[in-house]
Amino acid sequence: MKKCYIALMLALILGLTFASTVLAGDQKLTLSIKEAMENPKVKRLLEENNVKLYWGKQSHPRVKARFGEYKTSKRTNAFLKSKSRACQWALASALLTLQERALKEGGDAVINIRSNIKNREFSSETQYECLAGNMMVNVALKGEVVKLK
Repeated sequence: MKKCYIALMLALILGLTFASTVLAGDQKLTLSIKEAMENPKVKRLLEENNVKLYWGKQSHPRVKARFGEYKTSKRTNAFLKSKSRACQWALASALLTLQERALKEGGDAVINIRSNIKNREFSSETQYECLAGNMMVNVALKGEVVKLK
């Protein structure tokens, strides 16, 4: 009975320690789009389907057709990775989702891409936001699918 009590107490202590680590506040990071896009894996993934990406108010050719605004939110495991590297991979996944939506709708570009963490927009031509915790990171984006002239 005494061994069972000790094991139960140890499990409770470990559980509370783990919970406090997981529930520790997430940190909102502002990171370089250029640095993420220069990552060879990210670059290769996003160049495959030939859908152009334009951030914030970045100039682009005239719009021929508009197909709507779409949101995406992608998470990835940050365990044993730098937060920057994990955020780059979540960004790549979110951008790929927007590109796939563009192809599905008949578009060839996504314009006015901006961060949209917890439905709070952050628009920049040079930076994106990533919500980083101890175990996971999250990149949420919003952009307009279009066909360019």
